[in-house]
Amino acid sequence: MLKHVLRVAALILVIGVAVVIYLAWPDTAKVPFDRVTGKRPQITEARIQTLPTVKVADVVGWQGAETPVPAPGLTVKAFARGLDHPRWLYRLPNGDVLVAETNSPPREGGGIQGWVMGKLMAKAGAGVPSANRITLLRDADGDGVAERRNVFMTGLDSPTGMALLDGRLYVANTDAIVSVPYTDGATRIAAKPELVVRLNGGGNHWARTLVAAPDGRTLFVGVGSSSNIAENGLDAEKFRANILQVYPQERTFRVYASGLRNPQGMAISPFNRQLWTVVNERDMLGSDLAPDYLTQVELGDQFGWPWFYWGGYPDTRVEPARPDLQQYSKRPDYALGPHVAALGLTFAGDVRLGARFAQGAFIGEHGSWNRKPVSGYKVVFVPFAPRGFPVEGARPIDVLGGFLDKDGKAHGRPVGVIGDRTGALLVADDVGNTVWRVAAAR
Repeated sequence: MLKHVLRVAALILVIGVAVVIYLAWPDTAKVPFDRVTGKRPQITEARIQTLPTVKVADVVGWQGAETPVPAPGLTVKAFARGLDHPRWLYRLPNGDVLVAETNSPPREGGGIQGWVMGKLMAKAGAGVPSANRITLLRDADGDGVAERRNVFMTGLDSPTGMALLDGRLYVANTDAIVSVPYTDGATRIAAKPELVVRLNGGGNHWARTLVAAPDGRTLFVGVGSSSNIAENGLDAEKFRANILQVYPQERTFRVYASGLRNPQGMAISPFNRQLWTVVNERDMLGSDLAPDYLTQVELGDQFGWPWFYWGGYPDTRVEPARPDLQQYSKRPDYALGPHVAALGLTFAGDVRLGARFAQGAFIGEHGSWNRKPVSGYKVVFVPFAPRGFPVEGARPIDVLGGFLDKDGKAHGRPVGVIGDRTGALLVADDVGNTVWRVAAAR
């Protein structure tokens, strides 16, 4: 018995030393960050890792009157504080704002891997239980601060996306889309949510985003993969790494586009009424790969996951290989840089922050956990040309920063972004437990 205990202790010691050594020498970026952004990013040779680089900002929160730092010509203040992990926002027709206070459901599995993941989530500020509710915020007097706050909807399961369609409010839980009847101006929903369609859950990438399609009768829902590169087999990825088109009346769906590892923020372009999304790309290819991206999505598109990234670069780790699919792997429209964790997306027009930000897309970057140095942790703007695509040669422009302090610790982490009824930009900060309001300076 004693020998067994000693052997276990020795094994734990060896694992601990190995982890310490590994964390002390993570992969470091070799290419300037800006070169891995834009329409033609620099795609370097992959540096395949057995374990990912772990470099996540410790969380310190916002103290006193601290706020993020807006770009010149903009101002920022708290629209609502003291929320419980606010991740996603939706504006109702009367100007009220819904905020999904939500987090990952309990994760499957245990052992050392589960313990490490739990520690990592806690370090990143994501270790809190999901509140599983939607809260209503109302700024009735128009001063840019929500003076009314009340629980709008409960009985949910890690909810994220919200959308109105034909008098019903649709909510994307982690494993289903549900709906309730909605009356304009309502401050609370008492009706029990009705099932529309079930979604495959479990594994990684739990958040499901939602947007009403331009046809006025269907919804788009983003469903991320359950793994990094389908290492658990493609059967585990059924209807995952997809954007699905949902037909609420028929209570069914179809695959609209595939090969998107984790499509999060979605929005309809004001230029051509086409669907756009931001996507989190794969891990463990080093700190320079692969870039997260912003792209237009059309019916039948395939963006390559898990076999290819950035329009056809093969991921040699994926077995069996599918060289026959390489020519069909669509190249995204714009690279946002490696591991920024692009989550939120909304277009200018709905947001009015002055001439510099008049035409393009605003993106909430939650921030990396697996890159050295860290990337993201800010809101950026991608300028668009009049024809409706990102400007040639343009790089992302910082809109809201200061989420990291001078020591690299996180005050907060931005997620969902929307325009309020006045044209200001609202930003959900799930670690800072705040919704920030960014407006043009007067």
